[in-house]
Amino acid sequence: MPDAADASRQSATLRQPPLWLLVLVTFSGTLAMHMFVPALPAAAADLRAGVGAMQMTISLYIVGLAVGQLIYGPLSDCFGRRPTLLAGLALYTAAGLGAALAPDAGSLIAARLLQALGGCAGLALGRAIVRDTTLSQDAVRRLALLNLMTMAGPALAPMIGSTLSATLGWRSIFLALVTLGAVNLLSVWRLLPETGRPSGELSTRSLIQDYRHLLRSRMFVGFAVGGGCTTTAIYAFIAAAPFLFVHELHRPVHEVGIYLGLLMVGMAAGNMLTGRLIGRISMERLLVGATLLVLASSLAFLAAVLLGLLTVPVAVGSMSLMTLGAGMSSPAALTQAISIDRRLTGSAAGLYGFIQMTVGAGFTALVAAGPDPALAAGLVLSLGGLVAQMSFWVAIRAQRA
Repeated sequence: MPDAADASRQSATLRQPPLWLLVLVTFSGTLAMHMFVPALPAAAADLRAGVGAMQMTISLYIVGLAVGQLIYGPLSDCFGRRPTLLAGLALYTAAGLGAALAPDAGSLIAARLLQALGGCAGLALGRAIVRDTTLSQDAVRRLALLNLMTMAGPALAPMIGSTLSATLGWRSIFLALVTLGAVNLLSVWRLLPETGRPSGELSTRSLIQDYRHLLRSRMFVGFAVGGGCTTTAIYAFIAAAPFLFVHELHRPVHEVGIYLGLLMVGMAAGNMLTGRLIGRISMERLLVGATLLVLASSLAFLAAVLLGLLTVPVAVGSMSLMTLGAGMSSPAALTQAISIDRRLTGSAAGLYGFIQMTVGAGFTALVAAGPDPALAAGLVLSLGGLVAQMSFWVAIRAQRA
């Protein structure tokens, strides 16, 4: 006979929100991250700003996307997922309009930071809502799609941004994001029920205690660090891709978007494969095996660079295998991490997102600091695969204890 917790979880599944809606709110936050990159020179000329000021619109967005998730998780545990997500989407939409109308670089930088603080609501809360409304195996399948959106945003954003900037001007990028934000806001207001169990209690002391509890959990830290290293580590390759394909492999600029799109095919294939494997093999075997594929493909890419054998097929092939492994492992890692304590699902989702984005930003910075983008990307991705494998073993051993 099912206990009260089982009955509650089963009743929650009856209130599942539309998956397409969760995909949209997740996608919007990461889409805006790099969508503005192709328009930086045009915006700098229009606003009479330096390159450094324009780069701040990207770096501060990533910072806001990471830090903001630490805020939305606990807020949603206290006040509920729905009102917290509505507030975040309203901020995202209003800040996008502010960016579109920005008269100078300072105003644009401030608007971008606010846009990130609003956009990260979908990242953190989309995951928490899935965990609220589904049981473990179903959660992995639904989180796989949200994870794909986290990765697809930065990969597709430059192509969309360059097209809009070239045809309608750089401000049209933000008007497009405002439209997306408004659609999300209206859809959440009309279609999303409350899925959490708001506690109504929030204090700085309890917030610190919740995060301390999660950070002291070897299970949570292991799954979160491992998940970050197998997903947003690919941001390092995305940052290096224009220099790698154009300068080293002498391919035209327009082909870079095609190659990055192929990596997303690998991620999607991994997500689909995970959905089929869950229930047939254990999550432990799935995580370890998929992360071995991430590590092996990263080492193959690094070896090709060191031996002077790097070509477009080798680069795209090895990185597609890497994203295949990431697509298989990361949804399972995310599910395990935010299931440590159901009372802290929102906080866990926010902290997971913070760690994920911090890893991505750190790995991207390491690649940018290296004199050879291909070598730097190979070293960083190999390091990420190794750290992920070790982190998952730590989490699995803690889970068994």
